[in-house]
Amino acid sequence: MRRRKAPEREVLPDPKYKSELVSKFINGMILDGKKSKAETIFYTAMDIIEDKMKQDPLAVFKKAMDNVAPILEVRSRRVGGATYQVPVEVREKRRRSLAIRWLVSYSRGRSERTMAERLANELMAAFKNEGTSVKKKEDTHRMAEANKAFAHFRW
Repeated sequence: MRRRKAPEREVLPDPKYKSELVSKFINGMILDGKKSKAETIFYTAMDIIEDKMKQDPLAVFKKAMDNVAPILEVRSRRVGGATYQVPVEVREKRRRSLAIRWLVSYSRGRSERTMAERLANELMAAFKNEGTSVKKKEDTHRMAEANKAFAHFRW
């Protein structure tokens, strides 16, 4: 049996957009404890999005997050010596954290010059339902769809 659940920390909204989602995203970008660097990168990326798309960057960011967040995923479940990939629905908190993780990691893997440009382009691609982070979501869904036969092992 597991111990008690860790208390959920309260995240303060970010200073510019007054959004908790933006704060969580910035926290997910932090490397080596450099939060101000992560903030600079994020806000620069938002400025790039505003210049290129002529739209509210926060709306673009939220839509991109929605487009990347998975609805289904597979979990390994051991039944009588065999391990099955069982499709399960993703909880809201995990959806958000997976979306953040995928957007950040696939942004880092892009080939543009600065991280702000990479992030901006990945967010714009996700907004249009393209790009590697959206592909990751579709792969996850495809995996869950393929293993639908094992859905009765859900717990």
